[in-house]
Formats: sequence, C-alpha cells, structure tokens
Amino acid sequence: MPIIRNLSQLPDSARGGAVAIGNFDGVHRGHVRIVKQLQRRAREVGGPAIVFTFDPHPVRILRPDQCPPPLTWTARKAELLAAQGVDRIVAYPTDQHLLELSARQFFERIVCDTLAARAMVEGPNFYFGHHREGNIERLHALTARAGLTLDVVEPYVWEGQLVSSSRVRRAIGAGAVEQAARMLSAPYRIRGMVTHGAGRGTRIGYPTANLEAVDTLLPATGVYAGRAWFAEQGAQEGLAGTKERPKKGCPAAISLGPNPTFGESLPKVEVHLIDCDPILYGQPLEVEFYQRLRGIEKFTSRLALIEQLQQDVACTREIAIGAIGVNS
Repeated sequence: MPIIRNLSQLPDSARGGAVAIGNFDGVHRGHVRIVKQLQRRAREVGGPAIVFTFDPHPVRILRPDQCPPPLTWTARKAELLAAQGVDRIVAYPTDQHLLELSARQFFERIVCDTLAARAMVEGPNFYFGHHREGNIERLHALTARAGLTLDVVEPYVWEGQLVSSSRVRRAIGAGAVEQAARMLSAPYRIRGMVTHGAGRGTRIGYPTANLEAVDTLLPATGVYAGRAWFAEQGAQEGLAGTKERPKKGCPAAISLGPNPTFGESLPKVEVHLIDCDPILYGQPLEVEFYQRLRGIEKFTSRLALIEQLQQDVACTREIAIGAIGVNS
C-alpha cells in the first residue's frame, strides 16, 4: 500500500469513504479503537477507510523545541495502520500553508473537496486548523452542515489510565518496554543505520551492529531482549512507493548506553544478532524491544563480561521465541 503524499494526485480509491485525521504516533490501542470504528463506517458508506496524518508532526514546525521524539517513522506508522485494516494512508507534507488554514478551510478543502469524505471518526481531543481553533464541537457543526456522519470514539483505558502517545513515551523512556507493548498495537521498534564500531564484540565472540541516526525515542539505558529486522536480498515495491526489500527477523540482544568496562562514557546502540550473520554495514536495521534484562554494568574482567553475555543471549533467545507466538 503506497503512502499518498501529493493530494493533487489523489486516486479515486482514496475518495468517498470514512476519514480519521490525526498524528497516530505509535499506533496505540486508542488508535486501534478509532480504526475499528473507521472500518465500520467505511463499510456503511461503501468507501475506503482512510487515515490522514502529517509528516512531520505540526509541532516540529511550530515549536521544534517542544516537540518530543516520535514513536514511529512514517513508513512504520503506515505498516501498523495497514495491519489494522486501513485501506489508504495519506501522510501530508506539513507546510506553512497547511498550518495557516482555518478550521473551516481545512475541513472544506481537505475533508470535503479533496477527500470527498462521507464520514469522519475522531477521538474526543481532536483539534484542527490554525492555532488549533477547531475542536470536536466545531467538527460536529461542520460535519452536520456538510451531511457527514461523525463518530467520537472514547479513549482506551488500561490499568485505570487513558492510553496516549505521551503515556507510551513515558513507559519507553523508563525502560518499561513490556508495559509499552501492552499499550501499543505491536512491540516498540526503532531503526538506524549500521556503522562500524570498535570491533571488541567480534573479538570476544559477540559481534554487534552499531546503530546511528536513530530518529525515534530510545528506551532507557540497559540491555534488552528483542528482535532485529533487516533487508533480505531482492526487492519489491515498498510502502513509500520506492523499492523496499522484504524483511527478515532474528532474535537480538540490544545494549543501550555506554560501555564502562572499556572506559567508554558515550551512549551507543549495539545490537547482537543471534543465530544469523547478515552483512549489514551501511544498511538500515530495525530493532524491536520485548523485555529489559538488566542495567549497564562495569565488569571486572573479560571473562566476567563473556559469562554475562552468555546469559543475556540465552535469555534473549528464549524470550524472542516466546514472543513470536504472542505477536503472530
């Protein structure tokens, strides 16, 4: 499913359906609830279920110093939404023109004229238009006047609190990736480019892929059990409309933070792939997190470090195998 970025080239298959507008960062359980209602409305009106999101987040343009690190990059967000049954995904390139549209202009030009929407589905805290002047009450009035149905979906509550991107972000920032996964529609995942490191891992039998240019929120420092996803040979059409290789996964032990055993204080992202050895240098690598195993430690000897790494790998292999059944 290609991501639609140019509204002037919007296909007919993306018009005349049910529309949900928002950032959908992380695609958490609250977003899933919106998507399920979106699908029901799309079937009723006989059109597609469309999610209209923004790339980048408007706050990144308006108040870049206040914009938190995202939970998903756009292609990953599209994957997660497609997995929930969304038919079409619009990732509008956020620009000053869009930000200056009034609530009425946004509704009339985007929702009515461009998307030809017949129904809308939103959460209760939806805002739109210049300076967020439009709220859910204003949207009720606009949709009623235009003859669209509007469903306002109640937030998802887990363990007595509303699930939100901010709550998920706090859990990940604290290293509680298992808790975050229960609020998300899939285990939390980051991506980065694989670069050369010092090579110490290879010399002790535990080579690592060093990740740089990670563009989403990093969990708290520590060692984690997870899974790595990398490109296989061969290419197919990807979500962004470019050639994208099929992904292969394998268990991965992930270290986030410095390496005090070797006198290093700068934080790093190091990924040890278990039971596979692809050539990854200069390639993107995605890593998802299942469980935090321990904090970062300084070991008194090389032998002590190797013994701990053996335990980390054994735990990771067991956790990752169990996670396959849970998340499949």
